[in-house]
Amino acid sequence: MIYMCGIVGFAPVKENGAEILKQMMDRIAHRGPDGEGQFVDEYVALGHRRLSIIDLAGGTQPMATEHLVVVFNGEIYNYLELKKELENKGHHFKTNSDTEVLLHGYEEYHYEIVNHLRGMFSFALYDTTTHELFCARDHFGIKPFYYYFDQEHFLFASEIKGFLDHPDFKKELNRDVLDIYLKMNFVAGEQTFFKNVKQLLPGHYLVYKDKQVEIKRYYSIQFKDQYKSDQEMIQAIDQIMKDSVKHHLIADVEVGSFLSSGIDSSYLVSLARPQHTYTVGYNDERYNEISYAQDLAQQLGIENKSKIINKEEYLNILPKMMYHLDEPTADPAAVALYFVSELASQDVKVVLSGEGADEFFGGYNTYRGDIDSGIYGKIPFFIRHFISRICKHLPTIKGVPFLIRNGERIEDYYVGVNPVFSEQDCKHLLRDTSHLHTHDDIVAPLFKNLGKATNIQKRQNVDLQTWFIKDILQKGDKMTMAHSIESRVPFTDKEVFHVASQLKDNQKVTKENTKVLLRQAAKKVIPNEAYKKKKLGFPVPLREWMREEDLYQKVFNGLQTPIIKELFDDQKLISMLEDHKNQKHDYYKKIWTVYCFSLWHQVFFSEEYENQA
Repeated sequence: MIYMCGIVGFAPVKENGAEILKQMMDRIAHRGPDGEGQFVDEYVALGHRRLSIIDLAGGTQPMATEHLVVVFNGEIYNYLELKKELENKGHHFKTNSDTEVLLHGYEEYHYEIVNHLRGMFSFALYDTTTHELFCARDHFGIKPFYYYFDQEHFLFASEIKGFLDHPDFKKELNRDVLDIYLKMNFVAGEQTFFKNVKQLLPGHYLVYKDKQVEIKRYYSIQFKDQYKSDQEMIQAIDQIMKDSVKHHLIADVEVGSFLSSGIDSSYLVSLARPQHTYTVGYNDERYNEISYAQDLAQQLGIENKSKIINKEEYLNILPKMMYHLDEPTADPAAVALYFVSELASQDVKVVLSGEGADEFFGGYNTYRGDIDSGIYGKIPFFIRHFISRICKHLPTIKGVPFLIRNGERIEDYYVGVNPVFSEQDCKHLLRDTSHLHTHDDIVAPLFKNLGKATNIQKRQNVDLQTWFIKDILQKGDKMTMAHSIESRVPFTDKEVFHVASQLKDNQKVTKENTKVLLRQAAKKVIPNEAYKKKKLGFPVPLREWMREEDLYQKVFNGLQTPIIKELFDDQKLISMLEDHKNQKHDYYKKIWTVYCFSLWHQVFFSEEYENQA
């Protein structure tokens, strides 16, 4: 009995607690249209919306034992092994569900249950005798868990919008995180754009009791030094990926898969051989992966459904997409994910997706920084650092960024694979600069306790705790759940990471390629040349579209809203937009980041979208 779903809850409980809970549940009904359930006592209210995947006719949530109640979103892949282990310890089960394994596992191991789990999950488990609420989120953050705490009221939900209907939730903009969003394309860390709303970070659990919240970390990313030969590692990757895909195919409904032209989804599809695959693209061949996907599907003898997204569709869906995302993202691929999820929802309830391969196995070109520095990188660091400090005062001409970057430590400049605005940009654009975060404020904690980590490992560590959580996994979950389907990510598995963490740098990236050994493992099963191809990653022709009158006008209007005029030097933004349109500078990424914030703010804070948000 596996549920992809939505969970909500709160404490303390008012007289009309069941009615409030129902409204919160209805707000996230898209996460679970197949059923619903409630538990309410004088201390806690717990709600669940169900999307049935396994044991379709059996059981509902909340699920309870004599004194424990749980609401659970996710899938425990090793639940059969855990069930057997618990039965040997004297536990008796009434169902064949992973949900019940959580209850008995908590009885046996208490908080330590999280260390026994392999899967994707967020859950809240309530003890009716101690009135304690135990909440946990999976190792990498596949399943979301948000909570609101103002010292008096504690609320939790799978999506922030689940709080909107609670009378004690105060919807306020958290302005303090704006510069983090501008720099990174998302809000890194536990903070969100809503005051007093935080996300429980991956690998953490939370205990709520007597209006007190205590949070502890149970899992941290660690890279191993037990390196092996290329052939040994290729074999290990091959075995663990077959094992992970096998676990991810467990379902009583059909499992499909997203399919692009790159290695990640091609590898999964070649291993899983699902009957249905799904691809989206654009009329511009530079941004279209459909022909590649269709070629692979034909060679595997499976079906591929595709859709061309036109500009009008893309622009019209943006407000709805922002609503489902809860927080602004300027990642253009989120829209493609929305449409490919819509396409898949016509046939299946479950899809495989390739998130995690780049972060685990070294798929980003930024990870080749040390290699790309060439002979210059062999010059003693103190000399390169001195040159870098001088270059920071020079105009940005060809070669200067290279000299600056190669004269700094990773710790002093790296903010992820997709940085947008610089610290100086924020100082020039924002009207209030009193709350700006320094580079160390944002990323310094991520570099602690890394020991002798290499620069590539340091980059991976930052990305796995920022970009991967708040962009890659968040949009994957929200866009699929917007269409009531479940996304499963076989690469993002703690056993897969255990193997990937043993890779040497040159087994991840070389001068010629990225994901080096993953490609060699994938080559064993992919029947075409996809194992060689660089992943496009749902690219979008936004750069060109923004120079065309319709999108230009939409963006222009978005940069003239009251919140933008209040927070930004809007005339500088308009000037940047004009320079981009006239091809004087390529500012599309920066402009799009601000525009998406403006649009998101309209959706959640303006009367125009009041009925929706």
